[in-house]
Amino acid sequence: MLDLFSYEFMQRALLAALFTGMAAPAVGTYIVQRRLALLGDGIGHVAVTGVALGLLTGIAPTWTAVVVAILGAILIEVIRERGHTNGDVALALLFYGGLAGGVLLTGLAGQSAANLQEYLFGSITTISVADVYLTMAFAAVVILVGVGLAPQLFAVSQDQDFARVAGLQVRTYNLLVAVLAAVSVTIAMRTVGLLLVSALMVVPVATAQQLTRSFRATLFAAMALGAFASVGGLSLSALAPAGTRVAPGSTIVLLALLGFVITWPLGAWLRHRQLLRTPFPALPPDAGTPTDSHEVGEHPHDHGPDCGHVAVPHGDHVDYVHGGHRHAPHGEHYDEH
Repeated sequence: MLDLFSYEFMQRALLAALFTGMAAPAVGTYIVQRRLALLGDGIGHVAVTGVALGLLTGIAPTWTAVVVAILGAILIEVIRERGHTNGDVALALLFYGGLAGGVLLTGLAGQSAANLQEYLFGSITTISVADVYLTMAFAAVVILVGVGLAPQLFAVSQDQDFARVAGLQVRTYNLLVAVLAAVSVTIAMRTVGLLLVSALMVVPVATAQQLTRSFRATLFAAMALGAFASVGGLSLSALAPAGTRVAPGSTIVLLALLGFVITWPLGAWLRHRQLLRTPFPALPPDAGTPTDSHEVGEHPHDHGPDCGHVAVPHGDHVDYVHGGHRHAPHGEHYDEH
């Protein structure tokens, strides 16, 4: 095992997997909060067109994929905000148009669809030194922005009306989340592939939500789980028996899904325990309202200065408030005042 990780290609793959595993859930947390879990899939399909454009023009596919993915993410955000088309319809348009455009451009470039294989399903063991540096740089930007602007991005993702009242530029932050998602998709396309990248953005977040009860804890737990799934999946695929070919991308996703399956029963038990801590329903708004006339019922003790209830001066005597009602000392009752 140590000999395997001494190879330079495995060291490059581990670095790429580590940074990708942290960056994807960092932006995926906000996407899940906005209930746009399939946004990564839509952007991934648009990025296919960017990869094909790079093959056609001779430019590095990573750069063209980044540009096209960002444009596609901005487009879907504008459609979702201003257009009459629902968000799910806009995602469907990105799904079909992006994938079809990628296949078409690949054919025009004189290459077969098989050339897209390493981008569709990932090929992390063949990643170059330049791609590793690019992945690390993009991932660092995503993590710094996702963590540094966590209060603002959370407010916008949770309640946009409240964010507007608080003075936040909602449209700007929405576009920022879309751009971060596009960058995360493109840096993960060599790790898990464009068709599986959404799983790395969403599944660690869903797993973290089973164990945490605050947004910040969910954010950091999801990043840790994503890094573990990426590095662990790559290691398991590399340690597969000789003669078997295990794709690292699919192994990473399956390991992340396994984490969710394991933690889901624990999350259900924790939620049940939380409910047990508040067994009594809330009282209606008019319950326990003091009345001007109330006859005292039986109590296990006499109300007086040492009973522990709130004393309220009332005329020429003192009332003791208990349970929303006024009680006279020594079992007396009130006349209407």
